[in-house]
Amino acid sequence: MSHGVAIGEVRHMSTAELEPPPDRIPPDRAPRERDRAHRAVDAVAADLVARGNLAGGEAQAVLEAQAMMARDPELMADVERRIAVGSTAERAVYDAFASYRALLAGAGEYLAGRVADLDDVRNRIVARLLGVPMPGVPNSDTPYVLVARDLAPADTALLDTSLVLGFVTEEGGPTSHSAILARALGVPAVVALQGAVELAEGTVVAVDGSTGEVVVDPDPEQQEELARIAEERKAALTAATGPGATSDGHKVPLLANIGGPADVAAALEAGAEGVGLFRTEFLFLDDSRKAPSEKKQAEVYRQVLEAFPEGRVVVRVLDAGADKPLDFLTPAEEPNPALGVRGLRTLLGHPEVLRTQLAALARAAKGLPVYLEVMAPMVADRTDARAFADACREAGLQAKFGAMVEVPSAALRARSILQEVEFLSLGTNDLAQYTFAADRQVGVLSRYQDPWQPALLDLIAMAAEAAGAEGKGCGVCGEAASDPLLACVLTGLGVTSLSMGPTAIPYVRAALARRTMAQCERAAAAARASESGEEAREAARSVLSGE
Repeated sequence: MSHGVAIGEVRHMSTAELEPPPDRIPPDRAPRERDRAHRAVDAVAADLVARGNLAGGEAQAVLEAQAMMARDPELMADVERRIAVGSTAERAVYDAFASYRALLAGAGEYLAGRVADLDDVRNRIVARLLGVPMPGVPNSDTPYVLVARDLAPADTALLDTSLVLGFVTEEGGPTSHSAILARALGVPAVVALQGAVELAEGTVVAVDGSTGEVVVDPDPEQQEELARIAEERKAALTAATGPGATSDGHKVPLLANIGGPADVAAALEAGAEGVGLFRTEFLFLDDSRKAPSEKKQAEVYRQVLEAFPEGRVVVRVLDAGADKPLDFLTPAEEPNPALGVRGLRTLLGHPEVLRTQLAALARAAKGLPVYLEVMAPMVADRTDARAFADACREAGLQAKFGAMVEVPSAALRARSILQEVEFLSLGTNDLAQYTFAADRQVGVLSRYQDPWQPALLDLIAMAAEAAGAEGKGCGVCGEAASDPLLACVLTGLGVTSLSMGPTAIPYVRAALARRTMAQCERAAAAARASESGEEAREAARSVLSGE
């Protein structure tokens, strides 16, 4: 979901069948078809990169990853093999992508979200080869609510927010690319709504991104009530300023999740008190065959550190593997990438890459009045934490060392891990995925990805209590922190900082400013005593609204 209220007429995403006919070509035409395929791939990849440059932020990293998919040398080799035995360029592309798609699906569908991205890349290449328009956002002179089965990143990233009031998708989930990019754009959105594509064109709908509700044909009274609620929320946002805190003064620093220097301006504009998650993967996407140099990394890191003088910046070292493969680092084939070599495991297997990144961070922070903190992804136990802390010390890094809590073992043994590091940061998206054995990109499993699930809240409480007992910090940098109601519950569980997409910061600040710490604690207890995510949300809402 993405906050806000939108009321408007439904417009559907245009669709088209892009399966080319199985035509055959004579052998002498193969060189020409190979050239056509290469030109189409290069054009689509360049278009995706250009769209990413225009969009910036998280969208840029997503679209650059799609461009890498388009240029994948193994895929291109398969296309050429198919052309050599008589396929047209468009049919060869279609069949090669279908084969790769089947491989991903056979790996337990961990990459289900990436399969949707792969389909989009395939459709763009095939459309170019066929000379037909790519299905996409409808043309309209008046504002509307966009409805689609799902939205490709390339479409979501460049939505015209003066025309697209909000959107509703039938597929995806709270951590899908469409949901994440909607939050970055500040567009009200509801994802994974069953039956959404059945909404008739032109039907008036009201989309409440804060509650996840879609009202069909709202009457004038309902529209007036929703407009009033939207105005009240805006007024609350304006009234709440300054550092994050409850109404009785309990401080909760509100930090921003960023993907690089391009995201800094939005974080500062939203009043972020620092950076709680600096994703460094974008630096490694330019060339998947080798890591960027220490000098190049240091220059980029310094740009971000300089933007927050006297502020806190938490950097996550490279999180490669699973859905973020890099040719020079990650295994070509794994039976289940989600449970394989990823995050810190990847870096410990390539210590020179970790060493270079830590040295670059030390170089970037030198002489700056910034509170640098560095954390490792996918820490499973004390041995992992010790290995990371040792690497940081060996690199001469003057910073706090931390561990991300993304697997249940880290929450269960948080106090042990804290003997080696100075803080914890909860990645609630992956923590939910591993707790419930539910792929975070599969829409039909979205109920397990609900961050309100009481079992997930129990693990968060366990980690926060361990950190409190050790006198150390425990933040949340997953998407859960961007939900204003849940932010109050997380505070009540003992979480010491919240990091989110910049557009969510004003909403969370306003929600905290209206509640006391005691209310937050009561809401947290009520949520944990519930039996489902939906019950937990309602129990917390009842406590926090005083009902």
